[in-house]
Amino acid sequence: MSLASYVGCNIELPANDDEYTDDFFYIGSCFSGEDNLHNVKKYQFTTPYVYEVSSHWGIEIAKHMNPQTRAESKKKLLELCKTMDSHLKKGDFFELYSCWVGEEMEKREGKIILRINEFDIDQIEISEKTLVRFEK
Repeated sequence: MSLASYVGCNIELPANDDEYTDDFFYIGSCFSGEDNLHNVKKYQFTTPYVYEVSSHWGIEIAKHMNPQTRAESKKKLLELCKTMDSHLKKGDFFELYSCWVGEEMEKREGKIILRINEFDIDQIEISEKTLVRFEK
């Protein structure tokens, strides 16, 4: 199984769905398919546009994780926020949800609201099946 991370937003984003890339972070398909995107949109997000955040492993920041994987997730999250900040207008938001592929319809385990540029990456914990809303 693979941990996938999804982004929900109110705007269309440029996606790299045409070809596979070795980049550590991009918006486009990696693990999930159309059914997974549909299910995460229907059961988790409040937004019309949904994308997989492909990074060869999902974004999860939890104490129980391998320190290297946790550090990589922090780096990916900061890059995601930087990317989304360039696309969103003041007052807008995006949502992030990570789960094992195939578990998109399952009950979420938590919800967090953060300001897109006003959180301490070393003080947050984002476990799988947690919906995170980033507000601009």
